[in-house]
Amino acid sequence: TSRFGYESPFDTKIDDQLKEIEAQSKALEDTTNTNHLLEILNEWEAIAIRRATISSYLSLSYDVDLDNDELKKRKALIGQRQSSITGNYLEWLELDLANLPEDVLAKHYEMSSSSSSNSGLGGDDLAKHYKAYLDEVRRQQPHNLDKSVERALTVRGPYAGTRPVVSFLDKELSLMRFELPSEKAKEEEGGSDTTKTTSTTVNMEVLLSRLSSSKDASVRANCLKVLNDGLGGTVSRVAALSLSSVAGSWHIENEERKYPTLRSRRNLDNNCPDNVVDSLLQAVRSAGVPLCKRYYGMKKRILKQTQGLETFAWSDRNAPMDIPSSSSSKEGDDSTNNDKITWDEAVQMVERGYRKFSPRMADMFLTMVRERRIDVPATNGKKGGAYCAGVVPGIGPFQLLNFDGTKHDVATLAHESGHGCHDILAYPKGYLQYHPPLTLAETASIFGEMIVFRDLLALAKTPQEKLTLLMSKIDDVINSVVRQASFDRFEELAHTARGKGELSAEELDAAWKQAVEEYYGKVGDGDDNDNDSPFDSYDDISHLWAYVPHFHHVPFYVYSYAFADLVVGTLYHSFQTNPDGFEDRLIDLLASGGTRDFATALAPFGLDPTSSTFWEDALKAHLGGLVEEAEGLAAELGYGDASCPAE
Repeated sequence: TSRFGYESPFDTKIDDQLKEIEAQSKALEDTTNTNHLLEILNEWEAIAIRRATISSYLSLSYDVDLDNDELKKRKALIGQRQSSITGNYLEWLELDLANLPEDVLAKHYEMSSSSSSNSGLGGDDLAKHYKAYLDEVRRQQPHNLDKSVERALTVRGPYAGTRPVVSFLDKELSLMRFELPSEKAKEEEGGSDTTKTTSTTVNMEVLLSRLSSSKDASVRANCLKVLNDGLGGTVSRVAALSLSSVAGSWHIENEERKYPTLRSRRNLDNNCPDNVVDSLLQAVRSAGVPLCKRYYGMKKRILKQTQGLETFAWSDRNAPMDIPSSSSSKEGDDSTNNDKITWDEAVQMVERGYRKFSPRMADMFLTMVRERRIDVPATNGKKGGAYCAGVVPGIGPFQLLNFDGTKHDVATLAHESGHGCHDILAYPKGYLQYHPPLTLAETASIFGEMIVFRDLLALAKTPQEKLTLLMSKIDDVINSVVRQASFDRFEELAHTARGKGELSAEELDAAWKQAVEEYYGKVGDGDDNDNDSPFDSYDDISHLWAYVPHFHHVPFYVYSYAFADLVVGTLYHSFQTNPDGFEDRLIDLLASGGTRDFATALAPFGLDPTSSTFWEDALKAHLGGLVEEAEGLAAELGYGDASCPAE
């Protein structure tokens, strides 16, 4: 039996519980006792927990077995039943809560507070357990539709909404296999050497791992070409259909719900004003893009000197550095640099970094490992990428990884384990209030990456090793900040175009190219005045938009990564300058879950993201500081004028 209490996704206990949930939901709808809002919300939360337990179990089961069509049908059927229960019996609740007059709600708070000690509810009161949730529900009030419309949207979702086509795309991506040439093997036949070339079939996660971990430029270029070619044709057309469906739904609901901008709906979910997000994205364009180009110009020069790189292509963007020490050749010492990191080594690296900062978080991490809450290997039929599912208090968290032994995989483990620690710390807030807004949801995860990186940097024995680690970290920061902002720009272009009609794969290819050029520069013919990119070519990138899941599952989510990375950068600077009591302050922030907005949560650290200069200052201090540190080491090691702009 799993931690969820089920033998398998086909356990009839799930069906029995759904019948009980439907009866509970109908009883809640039929209640006429509106004098005790606390009791109603307690019952509503209990129902929500039971529903989330079932849906989370099926989703987690399916994400590691995407080839199982029977499980896919089972998951879809349960989803349909869940939507029917919500639409028929539960849709009214949050709509009524949103419409509750302020004076009536104030009386409920007062009545709950004064009577809680005699209510038999253990001294609970409405404000303590549900105020943040109620505030979140009530913020949506201006954008809610009529009850009958909201019900129709909910009930039809599994059948005619975006979910079926998005789910279909997920499966198609998971089924993709790519042919890569294996290393050439020499065999002796009849006294002479012959060379035999074989090929190997890999899934997308292994392909992406090789793209980012190989120190051979020709291997990287081939991996990117194989990926881009594979994503073309049918796959890109399916992805275009999915994104067109998602963007169309987003567009019409924005109009009907009267959201002022494309991002306003997501911003409201994050309890983040539009102007703050606009300021973030503008700062990335004005300060982040020049730093990005400056860094890649340096990386290009070092790769030419250390790996004999002839041209700097998109496939070299995340190339691992191979900076030789004084005792090794210019080609580097592959006996150590190409070694895979074992799972046990990765666990030790993350645990050590966590423990130096917070023994409490380190213990939480080891508990997740010991209790086998992490699905580790990159296997066929498994959902790509990585995530941490909080599920519900008392059952979660669980991590899904695609671990292949790279340094990036270690960073991913540190990242997702940060999410797990965040969940564990916030669980006491209850199911309805433990989820942080997206603007804070990445705080623990990216901070986890940072502390592990800084620990490894402190242990580095040579300037070459330090520069290698620094450049790997800068790659990650640029991917979290500049690249995610370019993703947001792609979404903006795609969603704007969707307002004018159906999206084609060719239109999305063009939007992708435009977003890349806006954030990484235009590639010219060498003498072209428009050539402002450190890259020499953008070959084989046209269809890469097709495998980014966020575009389909959570529109305009991606800026949250940039938001969090820059906040964490400033938080880490605060930790370095004022370490006394910092761990307690961070633990307190994480334990608040969804009960504080980002401005309130960050105030104890002296940070004000609403300031007009915050994001630009954060970029210059965080990304700029890392780039300057790397440039100093590069100059020390004799790698040319590393601070010069890209040629």
